[in-house]
Amino acid sequence: MKKIVLMAVVALMSVTVSQAQTKAKARKAKKAKATIEKVAEAPKVEIAKVTGPGLLFDSETIDYGTVPADSDGKREFTFINNGTEPLIIESTTGSCGCTVPTKPEKAIAPGERGVIGVKYDTTRAGQPFTKNVTVKSNASKDPKVLTIKGTVAPRPTPEATPVKS
Repeated sequence: MKKIVLMAVVALMSVTVSQAQTKAKARKAKKAKATIEKVAEAPKVEIAKVTGPGLLFDSETIDYGTVPADSDGKREFTFINNGTEPLIIESTTGSCGCTVPTKPEKAIAPGERGVIGVKYDTTRAGQPFTKNVTVKSNASKDPKVLTIKGTVAPRPTPEATPVKS
């Protein structure tokens, strides 16, 4: 008799647990469907197309904020060729020796993305900075000027050790 009751309790618990899992899956599926619908309803961002090569940056300014002295000063400007012809980045020039940009070596096809890297020399501790990167390309006769800014925190002062006499 005890075995029959025990078997009945185990069977009842199994059914209850499986139903709880089924309900949880249904709730998750409903949430996922609602999220997909919201994304589908969100307005699409149209990128203006231009005839010829195009150069459209996600942002023309990078704010480093406050960075520690001697830290990694590398950042990236991302862009898209919103034109109908390949984009060639001819040159990138920093406004001083402390700002070193890099450019893509290959042409960027229409609709493709590219990156212009920039490295700021963070050994210049304890001072704010605002520097420019000039980008020359076949998208325009006028160069595009990008900006980096931020502050390099001062180096911590070493603690003085007492002199024993």
